[in-house]
Amino acid sequence: MKRVGIVGCGSIAKTHAWVLKQMADVELVGFADTINERAVNFSKTYTDQNAAVFNSLTEMLQEARLNVLHICTPHHLHVPMAVEAMNSGVAVFSEKPPAIDMEQFAQLSQVGKNTEVKLGFCFQNRYNKEIIKTDEILSSGRLGNVIGARAFVTWRRDEDYYISDWKGKIVTEGGGALINQSIHTLDLMLRYLGEPTTVQATVRNHHLSSVIEVEDTVEAWMTFAGGARACFYATTAYATDAPVIFELQCERGSITLVDKSVTVRESGCEPQCYSFEEAVGIGKSYWGNGHLACIKDFYDKLDSNARFENDLDGVKTTMKTMMRIYDFR
Repeated sequence: MKRVGIVGCGSIAKTHAWVLKQMADVELVGFADTINERAVNFSKTYTDQNAAVFNSLTEMLQEARLNVLHICTPHHLHVPMAVEAMNSGVAVFSEKPPAIDMEQFAQLSQVGKNTEVKLGFCFQNRYNKEIIKTDEILSSGRLGNVIGARAFVTWRRDEDYYISDWKGKIVTEGGGALINQSIHTLDLMLRYLGEPTTVQATVRNHHLSSVIEVEDTVEAWMTFAGGARACFYATTAYATDAPVIFELQCERGSITLVDKSVTVRESGCEPQCYSFEEAVGIGKSYWGNGHLACIKDFYDKLDSNARFENDLDGVKTTMKTMMRIYDFR
């Protein structure tokens, strides 16, 4: 039985707590938040015997005897809290982003080498059924190599979204539409193309320039070894949270992912469409439906001491590419 704590009891933490409550080998023993009432509510909602509540991570690490810590705090706190937990011998499962700059990422990497404590990140969309199907299609070889990709994330975030004192500020959020809303889509693009050799981008704030420091729109053009190229577009200035559009162009056809469907267009063949039901869970649909599988996989790897795909090495390309795009701010 693993003793688990959650630091940061906001919206995304509800998804983590819900998943952990389903797992037989996990005991939620602590919740930490600077707002005591939120931690108390989590304790009452997600544990049968009211887990301990703490005002700080340090206090929880000292008193709760954790095996695993889930970090669900504002972006700028991910690395400092992961470092503190890892130096205490506690495994860490952190929300995205892994860090808000490459200096933080390097610090995390060094602590990981020094402590050899398991560290994983919540890139849950890698576990979506549509992605698993796409992996299967590409592995079959029927479409040949991937030669390009395009992605469109068109969502809506208005002024009321930035009421929180950490959102909208580069020093605490790290960025906007890219690091917060579309990092998962960038991650999936790079899953199939690898690290780009060339990055060109524009990073802009169109509709909230008087409200926030971070971007509401980003576009990037990337090239890759072997000649592949990709176009990436993300905005939070749209009219609604529209389904993400993601397409892979291959030598003998294409794969298009929209919402919960995958459409395969193979040269000389009729299009094939695969539809998938929404996975059981809670939270916003555009977070993706892979939290349950992602978190369970992390714990399975803890038990077997095998490598977790979403570790530092597994997210390095996404982190580096994101920061290369931000060089154009």
